[in-house]
Amino acid sequence: MSDAAAAPRSPWPALWALVIGFFMILVDSTIVSVAIPHIMSGLDAGINEVIWVTSAYLLAYAVPLLITGRLGDRFGPKPVYLTGLAVFTLASLWCGLADSIAILIVARVIQGLGAALMTPQTMAVIMRTFAPNARGAAMGLWGGVAGLAMLVGPLLGGALVDSLGWEWIFFINVPVGIVGFVLVMRLVPRLPLHAHSFDWLGVVLSAAGMFLLVFGIQEGETYDWGTMPILGVEVPLVGMIVAGVVLMVAFVVWQAVNRREPLVPLGIFRDRNFTLASIAIATIGFLVTAMAVPIFLYAQGVRGLTPTESALLMVPMAIGAGILSPFTSRFLQARDPRLFTAAGILGMGASVAWYGMWVQSETDVWLFLLPGALMGVSSAFVWGPLGIVATRNLDPRLAGAGSGVYNTVRQIGAVVGSAAIAAAMSWRIDAELGAGSSDQVSGASFGGQLPEQIAGPFSAALGQSLLLPAAVTALGVIAALCFAKPKAQGQQPPALAADDAAAAAVATAE
Repeated sequence: MSDAAAAPRSPWPALWALVIGFFMILVDSTIVSVAIPHIMSGLDAGINEVIWVTSAYLLAYAVPLLITGRLGDRFGPKPVYLTGLAVFTLASLWCGLADSIAILIVARVIQGLGAALMTPQTMAVIMRTFAPNARGAAMGLWGGVAGLAMLVGPLLGGALVDSLGWEWIFFINVPVGIVGFVLVMRLVPRLPLHAHSFDWLGVVLSAAGMFLLVFGIQEGETYDWGTMPILGVEVPLVGMIVAGVVLMVAFVVWQAVNRREPLVPLGIFRDRNFTLASIAIATIGFLVTAMAVPIFLYAQGVRGLTPTESALLMVPMAIGAGILSPFTSRFLQARDPRLFTAAGILGMGASVAWYGMWVQSETDVWLFLLPGALMGVSSAFVWGPLGIVATRNLDPRLAGAGSGVYNTVRQIGAVVGSAAIAAAMSWRIDAELGAGSSDQVSGASFGGQLPEQIAGPFSAALGQSLLLPAAVTALGVIAALCFAKPKAQGQQPPALAADDAAAAAVATAE
């Protein structure tokens, strides 16, 4: 083999190929929010039912992440990613063909499973193919893609819903998924495999615990925190939540005593920055997921905007994040990130509180561009920099586990945020419009702009519910302020150099 042939590939083409799928996953999360009123109308669904279109996806996305990271270590990031992309693309087609809210929710579950296979592989590839002093640029791309998705998702969703119907927000994934599949096949090398056993008991405990928690939280307000009929049996929702907590505690205990290979190696939490960054990203997942539904319900149901017009409110948010993220991640690569990241999280929380206050008043709707701009600038100091902080000191051989845990925590925040905002909206709608009113807000209510006598109290309820995700970000601010000061980063640690050398050998042999 010649020296030229033996030269390792640049990691950038592979990352760009993987980012297409990551971009599609994020677009699919934001694209649904703008279409919610039309899905409610088209499938004659209520608020709580349509929230499950998002919650089911997020739950199915979050639960397997712990094991899909390990699958990438065991079978390689490339084949696991391609499998997930194929599942996600086919499930998107099924979503678009759904003719009932129940079928749409089931298809979204399958979509979430595909996303879970894909997501950890992107961060694992960054950790295993980029030197520590180059990860800032790679994480900057990751953050920039997140910001761009915030723009493309609502705008594309609004245009598709207005012109072709809500089904096309899912059909659009099919050609993108095919292109992404071909590029990953051609550009992403096979990386060395690391043998892992699988903790199936841990999978069952975590999956059951998370499902009971989310289901209980989301349905609690609907049934006045009493009992809910499931298969003919009255099940107490508070008991369901308590059972979920018990199972999650049992999961953590099992991870500590498991003598083989636990699903979550608790040793990674000895890294102070990984633990704190995980807490911070959970609050961001909560905020970003929870804020979208009230804002789009208000813009379309109260102010009468079209999906495209309501999506335009998100433009400053996305532009700020998309343009600034690559620069902020590079800037913070070797600097103390505490004050910058804490300020970014604080700014994101403040922008949602700002939305909440203006939703409750007769503010000119286009002034909503201002809190959107604050959100965009602030988030540029959050997504990429938190990823750098979380992965900076991890052993590269734990890339899959670390990526899986980090992304799982982020998704847990998103799942709980989706469930919590549903409960908060139901609570405040009932408080403003009378007991049981939240059950009366269905697809028929969104055939056009809400009547004036309902719009005022409904707006107040939506605005009040937005204060919940704003308050949760305080925990993220505290976590960021407690980061340890970063150490100087070298070019390549020995463990990573050996891993990359093996990766290069495999890549050049293809």
